[in-house]
Amino acid sequence: AILAAQRRGEDVETSKKWAAGQNKQHSITKNTAKLDRETEELHHDRVTLEVGKVIQQGRQSKGLTQKDLATKINEKPQVIADYESGRAIPNNQVLGKIERAIDVGTRSARALRAQ
Repeated sequence: AILAAQRRGEDVETSKKWAAGQNKQHSITKNTAKLDRETEELHHDRVTLEVGKVIQQGRQSKGLTQKDLATKINEKPQVIADYESGRAIPNNQVLGKIERAIDVGTRSARALRAQ
């Protein structure tokens, strides 16, 4: 239909697709770099190493492995490993379960809750 209209001499409106036939979808623009810089500044707070040490000492004093503690509080062993290494994002429910499982004292519990 377009070719027929062109042959008759009628006006046909065409528009070029952006980056048609080229591999420009992965180019980095100024806005992309600016967005990358902005998002690097926004991050979640993590548990401190002090909290990780309290959890580790409490767990070891009970003679529990990370896997044993995780099973006891119905979490994955990786969750315990993340909390002990300071990589975890604090979750009060998980912290509460850990406190009860290893019977941390009130001073240590306050350090855990301060997160």
